[in-house]
Amino acid sequence: EIHCTETLREKLRLYCPSVEILSVYNDPVAASHDLKTISADVLFLDIEMPKMNGIQMLENLGKYPADVVFTTAYDQYALQAFKLSAFAYLLKPIDKEELIQCVERLESKQTNGINDKQMQILMQHIQKQNSIELAKIALPSMESLEFVYIKEIVRIEGNGNYSNVIHKDGHKTLVTKMLKDFEEMLTPYHFIRIHNSHIINSQYIKKYIRSDGGQIEMENGDILDVSRRMKTDFLKNLGFK
Repeated sequence: EIHCTETLREKLRLYCPSVEILSVYNDPVAASHDLKTISADVLFLDIEMPKMNGIQMLENLGKYPADVVFTTAYDQYALQAFKLSAFAYLLKPIDKEELIQCVERLESKQTNGINDKQMQILMQHIQKQNSIELAKIALPSMESLEFVYIKEIVRIEGNGNYSNVIHKDGHKTLVTKMLKDFEEMLTPYHFIRIHNSHIINSQYIKKYIRSDGGQIEMENGDILDVSRRMKTDFLKNLGFK
């Protein structure tokens, strides 16, 4: 996105005067080609790019002797992968203070570059996320067996010995399975139990509303209670204490 690269360039110029900008690219293919002849200390890579994403570009570069800072809109699982693999990242829109602190940390490092272990951990988590993207589940009802992509399920609501599965496109399926069956099955796919009656797909959380136990607003507009008993585990699952 041209406006994103220009915004980052301007913020670096204004707030990080020690940084010399060698080049700016909006085409990752051109950047990959030119970086073979450019000796940079730091690469700021946007995750969301046409033709290839920032992680694919980094993989294509191989052992390029520079530090990398990923820039991305909020994506819980991408952020988790960056944290576990010790890659620096900045959330868009990029905050001035976070940018300054990031540059200061990079300047204080003794050596530049990415080690093999970092890249290995990052790719393991990205591959895991890719497998989640393709996973399907069978939803048994009284009339049929519906096969759906797990990523298309927004939440599941308990209904006695049955469960209501709410899909991304808005339709609901009454399933002949209890909520506890789904909890065991879907926990590896970033689903979280927030209440005796609710399991949610955490990628569809829009907002957490602080209150006694709290409430969750989902991207489809649903407002759900978080039980006091499950609040602590829920927040830990999202990376908060």
